[in-house]
Amino acid sequence: MSSTTNSPTHHTSTIGAIGAPSRRNTELALLVFAVLIPVFAYANVGLAIDDQVPSGLLSYGLGIGLLAGVAHLVVRKFAPYADPLLLPLATLLNGLGLVCIWRLDQSKALQQIHVAGGKATNQLMYTAMGIALFVAVLYFLKDHRTLQRYTYISMVCALILLLLPLVPGLGTNVFGAKIWIHVGSFSIQPGEFAKIVLTIFFAGYLMVKRDALALASRRVMGLYLPRGRDLGPILVVWAMSILILVFETDLGTSLLFFGMFVIMLYVATERTSWIVFGLLMSAVGAVGVASFEPHIQTRVQAWLNPMREYKLSRMVTHDGIAHSDQLQQALWAFGSGGTLGTGWGQGHSELIKFAANSDFILATFGEELGLAGLMAILLIYGLIAERGVRTALAARDPFGKLLAIGLSGAFALQVFVVAGGVMGLIPLTGMTMPFLAYGGSSVIANWALIGVLIRISDTARRPAPAPAANPDAEMTQVVRPS
Repeated sequence: MSSTTNSPTHHTSTIGAIGAPSRRNTELALLVFAVLIPVFAYANVGLAIDDQVPSGLLSYGLGIGLLAGVAHLVVRKFAPYADPLLLPLATLLNGLGLVCIWRLDQSKALQQIHVAGGKATNQLMYTAMGIALFVAVLYFLKDHRTLQRYTYISMVCALILLLLPLVPGLGTNVFGAKIWIHVGSFSIQPGEFAKIVLTIFFAGYLMVKRDALALASRRVMGLYLPRGRDLGPILVVWAMSILILVFETDLGTSLLFFGMFVIMLYVATERTSWIVFGLLMSAVGAVGVASFEPHIQTRVQAWLNPMREYKLSRMVTHDGIAHSDQLQQALWAFGSGGTLGTGWGQGHSELIKFAANSDFILATFGEELGLAGLMAILLIYGLIAERGVRTALAARDPFGKLLAIGLSGAFALQVFVVAGGVMGLIPLTGMTMPFLAYGGSSVIANWALIGVLIRISDTARRPAPAPAANPDAEMTQVVRPS
């Protein structure tokens, strides 16, 4: 018998990185369309109103294009494997919002009541600040899992942000809701930032407590409930949302926070009973507060009978209640838009008055772009939420999964709450449509939200590193009989 020694084959040294491609070129191509569509809409508005291309078309196109280009380069550098759709979708919504705000700026009626005029320029500045925060998130947040260290610090920060509007001399009452603070000539809505910080706390808390919350200890009226000490934090969050509703008369933020927590709780524990329990608690709290809070009662009445509020707003009443015709005007705007809309710049959104470019901006889209355009807008929102959920499914760590689903759920819930209020599906909440509505706090906070989602998706989609070569493989010989 003789032996023959063959050259060894090193399979471990030829294994490359396994995973998805970068997709940055796909993102760049989509960004081009996300910039061109608002530029085309901007020209369309100018032609409809003044029969000429607006003089600021070039500066607007360069401004939004430059901001989108900077955001893309930062993603290409610091998050090369991130989801390629999130940035173009957010850019498209932001661009269309700028166009609509500029269109309302041209309204003489809105200029007379100081609602319009220069708002588009301010919004472009807020967008630049939002992109700057987006860049800061991707630059400084190298790994989303570092946020887990600040679980309880996040809870404290969120509570401080929510309580700031109640500080005398700092907070201010705007149209019945105490959700704003004024610093010099600037006004900020802390609740927009609190939703991100609170999501970090919820994700960190539920990651640790999910097993205890999933283990039912008793059955009450067909619902499986955990132990009292594990149920305590849920009751605290419920009480906190009710306190926000009572002291700040802010139905939207209260609904958003509690709904976001119930969504994350359901995902963490996989128990349907939490959905039912959460809905019951929110309904009890809302009905209880609405029974004695006049501002909430007014909004409920406007929701139940908008035509009555419209008539009362045109009469001299002595009931001490400020009646509003906005919801009825918004419903008429949706109706007059029909299927294809009246066309950019050819609607009558000025009839909605002071909230035309903020709370009710969706009515302008519904009137001028019609049902088809409105469904396209809602589809873009749905795609952002879907990409966030897909990121949560792809995340490799439980904290990342819960954080991504919490941010996506908060985003989708805010869209539902605002759209439902403007369309008469639920009572008005006073929140703003993400990226579309006028307001610096909303735009800046939502760009930060997109930045965190992009960071999580980059970590989730990043290819697995190639296994290290085994030194012992170099000495391995295969011996075969002759």
